[in-house]
Amino acid sequence: MKNNHNHILRLGLPKGSLQEATIEKMGRAGFNIQISSRSYVPYVDDKEMEIRLIRAQEISRYVEHGYLDCGITGHDWVKENGSDVHEVGEFLFSKATRQAARWVLAVPENSPVQSVKDLEGKRIATEVVNLTKKWLASHGVKAEVEFSWGATEVKAHELVDAIVEITETASSLRANKLRIVDTLLTSTPRLIVNHDSWKNEWKRKKIETMAMLLRGALEAEAKVGLKMNIEEKNLARLLETLPALRNPTISTLSQKGWVAVETIIDEHIVREFIPQLKAAGAEGIIEYPLNKVVY
Repeated sequence: MKNNHNHILRLGLPKGSLQEATIEKMGRAGFNIQISSRSYVPYVDDKEMEIRLIRAQEISRYVEHGYLDCGITGHDWVKENGSDVHEVGEFLFSKATRQAARWVLAVPENSPVQSVKDLEGKRIATEVVNLTKKWLASHGVKAEVEFSWGATEVKAHELVDAIVEITETASSLRANKLRIVDTLLTSTPRLIVNHDSWKNEWKRKKIETMAMLLRGALEAEAKVGLKMNIEEKNLARLLETLPALRNPTISTLSQKGWVAVETIIDEHIVREFIPQLKAAGAEGIIEYPLNKVVY
C-alpha cells in the first residue's frame, strides 16, 4: 500500500543510535519534532509532513516500496538492502564525531589473518551479511558469513574467526583487543527518496527545501558570525592581513570615519582570530552562533 496523499510528505527518521542527533539537526533546520511515549508517530510542527521512527536498517526498503516518501538512513543500509532509491544528498551528523562510519574487518590482535585472502574457509559474524558476502566474492574468497544479533566484538575471540563491524573511532575495537584488517565500506547518513515521490512536483520541492535547510543547519555548526567596528583608515590593512575575512559585509557607522564589519568564519580559528582582529584595530568585537548557513 503506497502513500497516496499528494500533499503530505511521509518521512522516515532512524530510530536508535542516530535518533537524537537526527532530531536535533532537524530542529536546527526548522522542523521541531517531539516524541511521545504514548504514540509511535512523532509530532512535527509542519502540517504537510508526517514522521515515522524506524530502524535505520529498514528505512531504505520502506522508501523503495513507497510506504515512505523519503527517509534518512545510512548509505550502508541502502547497499545492504540493495534498495533502488534516489539519493538527494549526504549529511554528516554522527552522534559521536563528524567522521564517516566504516564497516571494517576486524580480528583478535594475535590472529594470523593479515588480509582478506586469509579468510578462505573461515567464519565471519556481522550484521551486514549481504555486504560482506559481496565483498568476499569480489576478492574471490569463500567463507561462512553468519548474522550477528549483537555483541559482535566479543564473538571474535571465541566463536568466529573474524567480524565485520561498524566503527567511527575504532575505540571499541581496541578496547576489545581487536585490530582492523581492511575496510569494506565507508558510510554516511543519506537523504533518500522513492522514485515516484521524486517525480511528484510538490513532494520534490518539499524534499529539496528540507534538504537545503538541513544542509544549512549542518554548515552552521562549524561556523560562527563575527561583528566588529574599525576605523575606516585601518580597514584595508585589516582585510589584507586577515584573509579569513572573505566577502565581509561593511557598513558605515553614524560615527564619522568608522565602519562596521560582519563576516562568518570557521569556529575552530576564532580563538586565534579575535586577538589578531584586536591588534589590527577592531573594537566592539561580537561573536555569535548561527542556526543556518545557506550558500
